[in-house]
Amino acid sequence: MSRSGNGEGTISRRKDGCWEGLGDHYQDQGLIFTNDTGEPLNPSNLRQRSFSPLLKRAGLPHMRFHDLRHTCATLFLSRGVHPKIVQELPGHATKAITLDTYSHVMPSTGDATAKAMADALA
Repeated sequence: MSRSGNGEGTISRRKDGCWEGLGDHYQDQGLIFTNDTGEPLNPSNLRQRSFSPLLKRAGLPHMRFHDLRHTCATLFLSRGVHPKIVQELPGHATKAITLDTYSHVMPSTGDATAKAMADALA
């Protein structure tokens, strides 16, 4: 891993020696998931060659690759992860968008609210 001038971490496969045999054919674009020459993955290939077979091997039903972001947010919120943290994962502009979309899966706050009121009035 190397550091760029702006302080953000970047991974350089060519500097690490993993792609030396490709010479100038490998184009390091700072991406995490690339094809063999460093270019972005073809979305269709990713779905058909990797994602669909993986779902099948895992015994999971067919789903869109995009559904993974919803699954991730749902799982985290249902386990009490703070909405501000979850907001950043799917790239929502605001925490309100996350809460409007996923609040139905959050642990019930009704019981905690009723208990807080009972404690305050006791």
